[in-house]
Amino acid sequence: MTRTLYDYWTQLRGKRTAPERHEVEPGDIRGILGDTFILEAVDRKTYTFRLAGTRLCAAYCRELKGRNMLDLWTGKDREAVASLLAAIVEDGAAAIIGIAAQNERDQSMPVEIMFLPLRHGDGRNNRIIGCFAPHDPPYWLGIHPVMRQPILSLRLIWPDETPRFLRTGKEADEEEEQLQAVMIERTRVGAPRPAGAIGNTRRIGHLTVYDGGRRD
Repeated sequence: MTRTLYDYWTQLRGKRTAPERHEVEPGDIRGILGDTFILEAVDRKTYTFRLAGTRLCAAYCRELKGRNMLDLWTGKDREAVASLLAAIVEDGAAAIIGIAAQNERDQSMPVEIMFLPLRHGDGRNNRIIGCFAPHDPPYWLGIHPVMRQPILSLRLIWPDETPRFLRTGKEADEEEEQLQAVMIERTRVGAPRPAGAIGNTRRIGHLTVYDGGRRD
């Protein structure tokens, strides 16, 4: 799912930092449309759902259109996601967040959420297209709402870089040891970098950012 959206977005943008919002045709991504969303960047604290697919809304058992994406997190995770979305809008970065989506029974499922910038109106990246991609969706998805979603990891891709992979589920597990993209992990300051991480580091809130390199 993330691969499909990323490839479509890359095709649309060509050599630009991001494609225009009006270039996105729902029919071109009909297979993942129910998992897709578009956000409007109102300011650094507000990223409103302009569009939210039916399967995405079903995961939370409520309509998301008009709601602030940041309200899906609390505390330091919310601050980290706000910083991440600002990087997408201001710098044209793309990102994938790994979360543990949990219901009221403390049942959990791993999910990847992708964010990709779109240009709109005055030429700024003030729209974000993304998708919600569960790994092996459990039976309770759509029955018991996601109530909490702590961040587990994050891969950040800058405009002049190419991700090593954008896969979910079994494929992601099999290629984790070869990961050469950006990783953000819950870690204490000064902890050693994960095996395979390359490039510089930075901090986003309570998370450590590992900048990845380009495809060889």
